[in-house]
Amino acid sequence: MVGRRKYEDACAVAHGLDLVGERWALLVVRELLLGPKRFTDLLSGLPGASPDVLTQRLRELTEAGVVRRRRLPPPAASWVYELTNWGAELEPIVLRLAQWASRSPGMRYDAPIGVDSLVLSLKALFDGPAAEGFTATLGLRLGDQAFRLVIADGRLEVSRGEPERADAVLDADQATLLTVLRTERPLAEMCDAGSLRLTGDPAVVERFRRLFPPPQPVPAPDRT
Repeated sequence: MVGRRKYEDACAVAHGLDLVGERWALLVVRELLLGPKRFTDLLSGLPGASPDVLTQRLRELTEAGVVRRRRLPPPAASWVYELTNWGAELEPIVLRLAQWASRSPGMRYDAPIGVDSLVLSLKALFDGPAAEGFTATLGLRLGDQAFRLVIADGRLEVSRGEPERADAVLDADQATLLTVLRTERPLAEMCDAGSLRLTGDPAVVERFRRLFPPPQPVPAPDRT
């Protein structure tokens, strides 16, 4: 088997790419930012990666100290992959890369997006100053996956699981959540159509949906 290509450069940027620059590696990190996952769940979140390629990336990331594998306690007793503490430090880098890339004139917003990618995009696009004075806990259900969203002190914290107490809970699919965030379509209209189920305070959701302004694209390159 051909060995991994390395830059053999003393630059820390080059070494960082040695660690997470292989195809799919940083997307594996993205899939683990919200918590541990089984191999099959990772494969579902990365439909373009083959099982062999995912296995190789996980092995490399584990050897680099970015990812670790552990067994969940009973009754689950299944093996999961998770970020190490050092690996979790990649979160602001991944989010900043997302913020930067979202301004590309070639960014395709009509392409499919995975659940974790969509939820992480909330953190990337969150407008902290616009949330000043707003404190709320929201539940978000996308299919069979649940997330806690906590807004306080101009910050958004996201974690996997149901909130113990929520000011509002949104139950939708990815397309409907994008409609909530990217359009002015009335919430009541989506609820009446059955695409959105909302419990709790609609005013909280109205404020929430305005905290994610669309990125301003950079001008397209002049090809003349």
